[in-house]
Amino acid sequence: MIHLYHGDGKGKTTASVGLAVRAAGSGMRVLFVQFFKNGSSSEIGVLRTIPGIDVLIPDVWYGRYRKMTQEQQEETRKCYTSVMKDVADRAGDYDLIVLDEAVSAYSHGMFDSESFLETLKKWKGEREAVITGRDPAQELKDIADYVTEMKKEKHPFDEGIMARKGIEF
Repeated sequence: MIHLYHGDGKGKTTASVGLAVRAAGSGMRVLFVQFFKNGSSSEIGVLRTIPGIDVLIPDVWYGRYRKMTQEQQEETRKCYTSVMKDVADRAGDYDLIVLDEAVSAYSHGMFDSESFLETLKKWKGEREAVITGRDPAQELKDIADYVTEMKKEKHPFDEGIMARKGIEF
């Protein structure tokens, strides 16, 4: 089954981390992959200590997509395409695959969209997969079995309070 956690609210990554921990706690094998993040979020360190969870952070990180140069975008695209191929090749080793910020990677064309959709369709009957991010394309909503929107009603960032370690990252 495919889970989609999306929206402008806090909690997409947090929910995917919770599911990864729950799955590992029941003996499932988990692959946790993050796109558009550099691996410094607080959850990564603890996920790496949990038996049954493997963490994969792409080697290339330039921050937010809209701030990247065209060269950085192309380098990121090549990296993420390679990462997705690796994930697809290794998928049989896992019961749950979390692709944190894959919605953003998909939206920005950071890997082949047709191949990604075909991979998700294949996984539907074989394993659980989670994709997270903002503004998912309709085809991602359509392919998902679970669609959960995290909707922001109020957030400290709106008052100028920056992300806090251990809470937002």
